[in-house]
Amino acid sequence: MKSSLKIATLVLAFAGLSFAAKAQTTTTTTSTTTNGGIRYSIGVDAGIPTGGFKNSHNWNLGGSAQADIPVANQLFVTVNAGYNNIFGKSDFKGIAGNDVADVKLIPVKAGLKFFPVQNFYVQGEAGASFLLNKKDTYNDKAVAFVYAPQVGVQFPVSASGNFIDAGVRYEATTKFNKAIDDSKVQFVSLRLAYGF
Repeated sequence: MKSSLKIATLVLAFAGLSFAAKAQTTTTTTSTTTNGGIRYSIGVDAGIPTGGFKNSHNWNLGGSAQADIPVANQLFVTVNAGYNNIFGKSDFKGIAGNDVADVKLIPVKAGLKFFPVQNFYVQGEAGASFLLNKKDTYNDKAVAFVYAPQVGVQFPVSASGNFIDAGVRYEATTKFNKAIDDSKVQFVSLRLAYGF
């Protein structure tokens, strides 16, 4: 909980600094911040576990598809679905053959993406994360609440409106096993996506 509070504080600090910077400059809008219609992106996600979850898992790799739906100038509603595989440690606690099972998740989230200054965004999403291998991981729930604050940069790569989206996010779930605190999945991840 303490680390998620720190991350939330950092995101709010970035947002505050961005608003202050916007008040001092004149922004030229681009296709990344205006209401040009729904934008789609497909990306690769990679990261490292945090909190107690890092004791049993090494890193994660996955992918996601996202739609950004314009609702106001520089403000979008996001819908995101993906897949994350968090790789378990081999020979856990130094015991040969004591391998921790990978955690396989399908997170489905919705939220808001706001561009306080040109090409820089702050995004927050929440939803449900579906555990595909509940029995392998000895959990008693297959669905948990997930939330993911993110900051990133989005910049155009063509005149037709295509763009690259690079963001860093913290993603965390509630417990998949009510009796085990470390059944909360927590990680910091980089998403690198191509948008159109």
